[in-house]
Amino acid sequence: MKVLVLHGINLNMFGKRDPAQYGTATLAQIDAQLVSLGAELGADVECFQSNHEGVMTERIHAAHAAAVDAVVINAGAWTHYSYGLRDALAILKCPIIEVHMSNVHAREAFRHTSVFADVVRGQICGLGVDSYRLGLRAAVAAVQGSAA
Repeated sequence: MKVLVLHGINLNMFGKRDPAQYGTATLAQIDAQLVSLGAELGADVECFQSNHEGVMTERIHAAHAAAVDAVVINAGAWTHYSYGLRDALAILKCPIIEVHMSNVHAREAFRHTSVFADVVRGQICGLGVDSYRLGLRAAVAAVQGSAA
């Protein structure tokens, strides 16, 4: 099983940016935890980060071509306005889980809306790094459930 974890704009700054919202774990630490958890769950996890919307769109297109089994995405601020990424995600035939480290519903009003909501299986937010771990577990469970 192949699971792609996508990190969007500014998320390379985890560990340096607003620890009250995002904690102190770096992106490299989060990725290492996800790869390790993936191995436990029987999934090959690939992590990818970009601050460039076109590059992220192309990575999603490549995921479609490679027929990945599931996607976990934290698109950062793109979540709230990137219809281009939403349309790219809609091309995928696999389960997509949206995650956020902070509770986006308890923050600024513009963060309350996800333009991805109608194309993702579900959203997990507000649990710090656990949002990613739970997102990976949900992605694996969705694939296993669809195979049963």
